Amino acid sequence: MSREYETLQVEDLGDGLLLLTLNRPSVANALNTQMARDLLAFFDDASAAPNRQRCIVLTGAGDKAFCAGGDLKERLGMSDEAWQDQHLIFERMVRAFMACPVPVIGAVNGAAYGGGCELALCCDFAYAADTARFALTEVTLGIMPGVAGTQNLPRAVGERRAKELILTGRAFSAGEAYAWGMLNRVCAPAALRSEAIETGRRIAGNAPIAVRQAKHAIHFGLQMDLASGMMLEIEAYNRMVPTEDRREGVRAFNEKRKPQFKGR
Repeated sequence: MSREYETLQVEDLGDGLLLLTLNRPSVANALNTQMARDLLAFFDDASAAPNRQRCIVLTGAGDKAFCAGGDLKERLGMSDEAWQDQHLIFERMVRAFMACPVPVIGAVNGAAYGGGCELALCCDFAYAADTARFALTEVTLGIMPGVAGTQNLPRAVGERRAKELILTGRAFSAGEAYAWGMLNRVCAPAALRSEAIETGRRIAGNAPIAVRQAKHAIHFGLQMDLASGMMLEIEAYNRMVPTEDRREGVRAFNEKRKPQFKGR
């Protein structure tokens, strides 16, 4: 992507892999209105032209915070109307994030509190440094999670665990998040980014249409009954039958070589 963002850094790592960094380290990468606008624009662009990238790794600048949550200094003194207007941007952003057809891997390098924890939960899956901490603290501030936290957390850890974490607002460790199913891997801090990038490269090396269709079938199939989910799976599968990538994959297998997928 060639667009410049005020609060994000986008690095092209080659072969369709992007490193997306929340870039407000002086305030622990707190989520302000501009960052929400930037994330909305980024994910809108990714959805509009999904063949331009094959996988995205999301992390935070610095080594202490992934994202400390909503920027409460910006919110201090906001009128009710201004607060709701800002939150509408957050809502649009998180919908664009979750609708992105390109896989997103979270690389949680530090504190992920409030909205930062919710951003991590929006990723397709996530790794974290063993020093990372998580919390959904909104009820301690007179609000509640409002960017899909009440929906994504119970889907990751179960209803009863999610209620405990959201209703108490207590912090929890990367080890706990892993044990409960919220994280796929806990890494040494120095190895986190490289391990997430390694997985991203593996995904980027696979057939991009197949990857996107599989992600689609998993995500939406889980919201259906089994019979409907199986129908969705076959519809997604049939999308790949006439593709060049499907033919290339079979040829490469029989020729004992690595396939060269084009996303066509």
